[in-house]
Amino acid sequence: MSDAKPAPTKCVGPDYRSESQKPTAVVSTGVELETVTILPQTPQLIALLSIIRNKATQRGDFIFYSNRIIRLLVEEGLNHLPTVEHTVTTPVGRPYDGLSFQGKICGVSIMRAGEAMEQGLRECCRSVRIGKILIQRDEESAQPKLFYDKLPEDIADRWVLLLDPMLATGGSAIMAVDVLKSRGVPEERILFLNVLASPQGIQKFATQFPKVRLVTAFIDQGLDEKNYIIPGLGDFGDRYYTM
Repeated sequence: MSDAKPAPTKCVGPDYRSESQKPTAVVSTGVELETVTILPQTPQLIALLSIIRNKATQRGDFIFYSNRIIRLLVEEGLNHLPTVEHTVTTPVGRPYDGLSFQGKICGVSIMRAGEAMEQGLRECCRSVRIGKILIQRDEESAQPKLFYDKLPEDIADRWVLLLDPMLATGGSAIMAVDVLKSRGVPEERILFLNVLASPQGIQKFATQFPKVRLVTAFIDQGLDEKNYIIPGLGDFGDRYYTM
């Protein structure tokens, strides 16, 4: 038996179109957690997700359209970083009262699927430092186990964008945050970016770390008896790197 909620559907499209002109699609499940941000359920995002969910999608297309979603996630994640007022002078000699980013950042990918999100971060943040954490399931206990980590020495002084495309039970993500906290990174300086999440994983993660902000493209219906996200998209790492 699976632990899944009914899929919410709605008409998607620009506000200027009438409901009769908008197609109906399944959209993300909502959550009442102020630390969780779900990308706007636009026709573009739903179409991109439809492509990478499709089991018939070839690897080249899966990579291309996954990268587009990842770029959207990174851009939204950067919106949550602190900024300060900053005035510049334009080429015509006029001032413009704008903003400037404050503080240093780095990325940390949960290997191996999280490594697929590194390029999207690099495209938005030139020369960004990226650390890695390898967590795998212990076959005897079925619990996540830390096998490897390599993080910037000054990570405690940085804002950290934690990267992992799938959040199912939440075990790996929770362990990854524990590793970051053990290196001196405060919860409020961690932003977790992911493509698909389960309601169970979201709730468990947010309960464990009430100050960590999570940005996701879509919260799916739930988990099946094997703890796979449903309807999901399969194994992200396999489809991105090998299939």
